[in-house]
Amino acid sequence: MSNNNYDSTKDSFNSAKEAAKESFEEAREAASHAADDFKKEYDSFTSNSNNKRILAGILGIFFGYLGIHKFVLGYNKEGIILLIAGILTCGGAGIIGLIEGIIYLTKSEEEFYQTYQVNKKPWF
Repeated sequence: MSNNNYDSTKDSFNSAKEAAKESFEEAREAASHAADDFKKEYDSFTSNSNNKRILAGILGIFFGYLGIHKFVLGYNKEGIILLIAGILTCGGAGIIGLIEGIIYLTKSEEEFYQTYQVNKKPWF
């Protein structure tokens, strides 16, 4: 009887183990598809210069002290500088982001593209 219980427990454990492996594989595949979908949406949103202008402008106004708008535009060095300045000044450097956000939103799409995408002007 004890051997029979052992075999039954072992079979239950093995079937649970297989079910867990299948669930893990399904979850991994679903996560991979979701990540691909998010990346495609982000790329399509940021590939349009008008969307990038609006996104950078809004992020500059609300989160300028963190330099997030600089990272969106691909200015990583300037983003890090603004992030550090924002931390050291307790958010006082956010005035730079506010000004830049307003500038981004008031420029035309073509002017924004030429200034910040083609000519790579990092500040103001």
